[in-house]
Amino acid sequence: MSKPLNSYTAPIGELQAHRLRELLEERGFAFEPKPYSLFSAKKGKLNVTVYEKGPKVLVQGKETEEFVTFTLEPEILGEAKLGYEEELNPEMFEPHLGVDESGKGDFFGPLTVAGVFVDRAAARALLDAGITDSKKIGSDAKIRELAKIVRETPGTVCEVIRIGPRRYNEMYESIGNLNRLLAWGHAKIIENVLERRPDCPRALSDQFANPRVLERALRDRGKSIELQQRTKAESDVAVAAASILAREGFIDWMRDASEAVGLSLPKGASAQVKQAGRRIVERFGREKLRELSKLHFKTAGEIISGN
Repeated sequence: MSKPLNSYTAPIGELQAHRLRELLEERGFAFEPKPYSLFSAKKGKLNVTVYEKGPKVLVQGKETEEFVTFTLEPEILGEAKLGYEEELNPEMFEPHLGVDESGKGDFFGPLTVAGVFVDRAAARALLDAGITDSKKIGSDAKIRELAKIVRETPGTVCEVIRIGPRRYNEMYESIGNLNRLLAWGHAKIIENVLERRPDCPRALSDQFANPRVLERALRDRGKSIELQQRTKAESDVAVAAASILAREGFIDWMRDASEAVGLSLPKGASAQVKQAGRRIVERFGREKLRELSKLHFKTAGEIISGN
């Protein structure tokens, strides 16, 4: 028996968003302000939020599946997708590997790359469990909960590599290009999965600036597999699952490193990040940045120069 759906996301047009708001008002939903949203409403254990970016609608709660099936899709979106994924996107249910990474835009922390192989049953189980792109999940606790589900789902093969800052900086200084470093990580994940599932026919990842870089990295390792790269690859459940494992690897490292230095290491590359970097230099010296951050970011130069 499949697990009830408790989270659902879909793109939504402005007119559809307006109609959805009217419908929620008619049905007695309580509205409350929420950052970056056009509106957010709640009734019982069901939450409906339309975010400005996209725009997109996020439905959460125990009544998600019923609301999506009987209200959102027929009355607002005008199409039924929930439960018809296999007909609408059959490739997602064929055996394949999804690859994604986390940390490439963060000054502090590692670059983590993950891969998840799925077959038809595993893809269905992950979808039913609510596995979605990690960027849609704001809670570290939720990331860890979903990562556990991914690893324990029968039929999945999971691989994660974490390139800590010291090793990352050495590799970047040697390679001199983030795209090539990413390709190395993706190729290593694909190689590891192929050792466990040599019958895996296809690997899917987000679009590289130059896809040939990844193809060359795999050729150098003597591996042959069909490579597919596309924008928004995280809409594929295997890539979404990989994004969750990669994010878990990143946030766990950040938690452990923050505890070790006695300072909170912020994500991203904001003013807060620079402040934390300056405190680290004051307390431990410049060399400590090599162990905690990606030195090719301009943030490193700004911290050291005091800008």
